[in-house]
Amino acid sequence: MALKSLKKQRRIQVIALATVALILSTALIGYGMRDGINFFRSPSQVMAEPPAPNEVFRIGGLVEEGSIVRGQGSTVSFSVTDGGATVPVVYSGVLPDLFSENEGMVGTGRYVNGVFEATEILAKHDEEYMPAEVVDALKEQGVYKEPDAGS
Repeated sequence: MALKSLKKQRRIQVIALATVALILSTALIGYGMRDGINFFRSPSQVMAEPPAPNEVFRIGGLVEEGSIVRGQGSTVSFSVTDGGATVPVVYSGVLPDLFSENEGMVGTGRYVNGVFEATEILAKHDEEYMPAEVVDALKEQGVYKEPDAGS
């Protein structure tokens, strides 16, 4: 009888230890990813419900024509639009090669005092590609045009 209760007690200890390990690993994964999850917003969503200045998120749309202004050093400012709203962007750094007016872009940063302060700017990586989030935002505003199939 003592042997059976010892096996049962050992089984309960193993299950309890496995449960604690699972909870601990889940908590560590969540803690590690807390800064890695950035929500996407279109310019219309940013203007409708401005995020808190300390919230890091991604914004995407088209670089507005005539809006690129190069400042001191590597600082550049431009506007991103989805056809429904436009958000001014400020960025210090080297812009991607395919970054240009009327082209899709996605930026990561914060919206502070009416300006999106970008820490990273991504542009499409070839002539045809545009991020799915940007396509969806442009379609929602009725601005998206399908790329030419012949090119």
